[in-house]
Amino acid sequence: MQYKHLFWLFSAFCWLNCQGPIEELPPPNILWITCEDISPNLGAYGDSFAHTPNLDRLAEEGVTYTNAIASAPVCAVARSSIITGMYASSQGTQYMRCQGQLPESVQLYPDHLREAGYFCTNNSKTDYNMAIDNKACWDECNRDGHWRNRPDTTKPFFSIFNFGTSHESRVNDANRYKQAIAEVDPQLLKAPGEVPLPPYYPDTDTVRELWSRYYNIITAMDQQVGDLLAELEADGLMDNTIIFFYSDHGAGLPRHKRWLYDSGLLVPMIVKAPKKYQHLLPLPAGSSTDELVSFIDLPPTLLKLANIPIPNYMQGRAFLGENLSPQRTYTYAGRDRMDERYDMQRAVRSKRYKYIRHYEPYKPFCQYMNTPEKGGIMQAIRQAAVDNSLPQAGTHIVASSKPAEELFDLEADPWELNNLAEDPNYAAQLEEMRAAHGEWSDRTKDTGLIPETILRRWEKDYDKSIYAIMRQDSIPVSLIRNIAIGELELDPWLAALDNPNAAVRYWAAIRLGNDVRVANHIGSLRQSLTDSIPLVRIATARALCLAGASELGLPVLQRELQHADQWVRLSSAIVIDEMQEQGRPAIEDLQSVMEDPNKYVVRVANHALNALLGTANTVP
Repeated sequence: MQYKHLFWLFSAFCWLNCQGPIEELPPPNILWITCEDISPNLGAYGDSFAHTPNLDRLAEEGVTYTNAIASAPVCAVARSSIITGMYASSQGTQYMRCQGQLPESVQLYPDHLREAGYFCTNNSKTDYNMAIDNKACWDECNRDGHWRNRPDTTKPFFSIFNFGTSHESRVNDANRYKQAIAEVDPQLLKAPGEVPLPPYYPDTDTVRELWSRYYNIITAMDQQVGDLLAELEADGLMDNTIIFFYSDHGAGLPRHKRWLYDSGLLVPMIVKAPKKYQHLLPLPAGSSTDELVSFIDLPPTLLKLANIPIPNYMQGRAFLGENLSPQRTYTYAGRDRMDERYDMQRAVRSKRYKYIRHYEPYKPFCQYMNTPEKGGIMQAIRQAAVDNSLPQAGTHIVASSKPAEELFDLEADPWELNNLAEDPNYAAQLEEMRAAHGEWSDRTKDTGLIPETILRRWEKDYDKSIYAIMRQDSIPVSLIRNIAIGELELDPWLAALDNPNAAVRYWAAIRLGNDVRVANHIGSLRQSLTDSIPLVRIATARALCLAGASELGLPVLQRELQHADQWVRLSSAIVIDEMQEQGRPAIEDLQSVMEDPNKYVVRVANHALNALLGTANTVP
């Protein structure tokens, strides 16, 4: 391995010193090819079971990034980071399908490109998780969007083509799978059992079938990439176009998509530049690099390539071009509400180590979520847990709680199965990455610490984005985080119930509810049942139910289930579901929201009712 690194260093030195003087070049065309829901399961990444000749050829002609990390393990949240160059958790778009508010004075990156003369097309996914006109920043944004539609062919173009062929729905739905692979030579398809399973999956016919489907839709997607590149070649544009390929997050499978392990965050990324722009890449064609790259680095990289000034609000760094800043030491990622379930998690990753902070470790590792639970692999995992046939490596998936912190050595443990957080030999590494998380949380003003309904209420009350609120007003980010992760003793938690900041009061009530001594403080909690903020009342009611005083807490939850705010209703339904048998008096209240306009409220209420009534009703 050492000699291999020396070889690439020598090759890069020779390549850089043989470039000669660089002439003044026009801005390059830029083509982004994106796909959905795949990890680096490509031949170019050493996966011998993958059939991806077109992407492998692109890698042979470009640079392959082995440490490209998504900013979130789910599409809309990740895409909100890409479109702005800012962490979703810094701009309040970390909640799935939340319709966040675009920060003041922030432009989406296509606007910058268009102002500089680029013709910008998107074919055609947007999904930016914001309450904006998603198409307004594009010259074209539809299924016909194409560089070929330029009114002036002398103008440079930036074009995105997104292939949904590899989306998780094509794995779980047999009809959609058949449509996805319709153009693939049957001889290229992997048979069930041909590809080894991840160590945490049960070895069943269903799991083998779905895992083979995952590989086969990647093959289908690769063919689409080949067709698109053939169009570029036919148009005579290869010599003027820089090409990117990447996935929006990891594989659309349990413990991959929606999780902060590398199976959910590590993505394939390949960049190819024609000869005249080769000097903008870090290494010669055919090379690979372990440089850490985050999704928030993509927009500043685009602007750098187009010779456009990078705005100060962008939080990433350009990783291509000349006169670059130092490479990053860490990437950061987050998970908050995934569909109908809240579970705040944050990750810090270096080239070797991964640190995960679970802000809500008391919640099951895998809460019931309607969409993934309908998938065959998740159902097989649940059944294997019942049958006691789940591999040891997969038992954590069905655990009723999580460790507060996880630390993994990615070189020794690429599947991230051996948590080193309590190993004294790694204490220094744990402290370093814990500190890196805290510094990042403070620097980016992590709005995930502000519960969703409180966050949206603040935006209305202040009449500005949460991004601006967190920076222009006195929000005690560090205090909120310290209470949220439980770094204070019982007395400060009790005192925090009277804090003027609603987020502080919320986390204090949550922490008190999780404390075994909570039954001794029913009186203090009872006063917070009349808090002015609905979510604080809900957190307090939860604590009282856990303390054995459901006669005090449950009526509050029943009332809040009818609240005008959809996220208040969702939060109340989640707590009633968590209460299990204690929630039985709320059956009629749960039934009353089964037509709620928010499908997430319906999903949680339906799950609670199935558990209480012994039914098996399904909802969309």
